[in-house]
Order: sequence, then C-alpha cells, then structure tokens
Amino acid sequence: MERPAWAPPGIDISVPSVSRMYDFYLGGSHNFEVDREAARKAMEFMPGLPKVMQANRAFMRRAVRHAVDNDVTQFLDIGSGIPTFGNVHEVARAADPAARVVYVDHDPVAVAHSRAVLDGDEGAAVVAADLRKPADILRSPEVSRLLDLERPVALLLVAVLHFLEEEDRPYEAVTELLDALAPGSLLVITHASYEGIPLSEEQAGGTVGVYRNIRSPLVMRSGAEITRFFAGTELIEPGLVPMPLWRPDSPVEEEDPYAFSGFAGVGRKA
Repeated sequence: MERPAWAPPGIDISVPSVSRMYDFYLGGSHNFEVDREAARKAMEFMPGLPKVMQANRAFMRRAVRHAVDNDVTQFLDIGSGIPTFGNVHEVARAADPAARVVYVDHDPVAVAHSRAVLDGDEGAAVVAADLRKPADILRSPEVSRLLDLERPVALLLVAVLHFLEEEDRPYEAVTELLDALAPGSLLVITHASYEGIPLSEEQAGGTVGVYRNIRSPLVMRSGAEITRFFAGTELIEPGLVPMPLWRPDSPVEEEDPYAFSGFAGVGRKA
C-alpha cells in the first residue's frame, strides 16, 4: 500500500481509524482506502451515516454560537477529528474574533492536519491526547497557555463518548474534566443511540459490528444513560433531544430521517 505524502510517518495505514472514517463520511480527502472500505461496510447496514455526521457538525456549530452568545468564548474540543470546513475556531470567531480554542485528538492524522491548519494561529492549538486520560489534557501546555480555567469554558465532546466502553470509565472522565472547569462552563455532547434510528436495532447493529471488528467498539447508549453524562450541570432547553431538534435554525421537517439518529444536549455547570 502506497503511503500518501501527507500521512504522518510512523502511523499504520493498514488499520482503519474512526476519525478518518468520519472524514470520509463528510466528504473529506484525508483518509486511506482501508478507512473507506470500513466506512462503506458500515454504510451497507446504515446508508444514512453521512447524514448522521452532517447533523453532528450542524449541531456543533449551533452549540458554539450559543456559547459565544452567552459570553463563553473558550473552547476545549476533545475528539475533534480531522479539520473540515466550519471548525470550532472558525464558527466561534465569526461571532467573537477573540475566541480561543484547544483541539484534542489521539489520531496522528487528525493532530498533524490540525497543526497544519492552525500554523501561526496564536489563539488555537491542538493537543495529542486521549479522553481516557483527562489529566493529560488538563495539564497540557496548550491548555495552560490558551485557556483560563477560572473562567467558563465550553467542553465539546461531539461524537466521541460512544467510543468509550464502560471499562474506560467514561462518566468518570467527563466528571474529572467538568470538575476542573469554572461555574458557567458548558458541556456539549452528541452520542449515538439505537433510539431514533430509522432502522431495526438488528440492522443498525450491523454497523456496530463493523466498528467492533476494527477494534473501535461503538457503544449505543440509551437517552437515560447519555443524560447521566450531564450530572453536575443543568440541561439547557430543549434538553437532550435528537440532534436536529436542538435549537434548529432551519425547518426540521426538511431533515433526513437519519439525522435524528442519536442525541445532543448542552448543560451548564452550576
């Protein structure tokens, strides 16, 4: 397999990556054939996966605008993935040019491309770290330099928590991150669930099986289980809802049925 010139040295391009699969779903170009093959297999069971990812991105943009509208101009985006049009710093700065953003990902391709995109940008940075180790994120030089944790921060966990199994202690990871943030901080989450998918659970389970086979298990939690992540915060209206229903800026009747797969919510730390 030929290694593309943009691929960081040392990464195994024979193993699919969920961040590169996400890039493929969104029509990006920074993915390998092994990622495209796995994504196509997942789409055999759930053909609307690109619509799900688009709904994730659209919700993220609305949540970022909501944060800035409420004077939260610092962002910690964990599981940020490969840069695409409409990144957090672009959306935030359209509303407040002084907004600061720290991206976090553990995929080397995502980190390398984020650094290329942010080269020379003094108000944004990327950290190579894993959500499973919150202390590594919080103690990173990038967070120390760019984010004032004594002031509110928007913590973005968009389409990432469902890749943490129970043994990864996902609830504890979110709590540790929130505990480090000031009152008034926002917790922004999207999460996959069987609830809302316009397919039988058996067919949707085929997609879950694809992710399990590439050793990136996709954990489909219920709405009640996802709500637990917001412990210590007050859910902002309209609460935890299918992604298109969170403060839509276009008629929801026009949304693809697959866009309603999974949940989104924003909580404010007391």
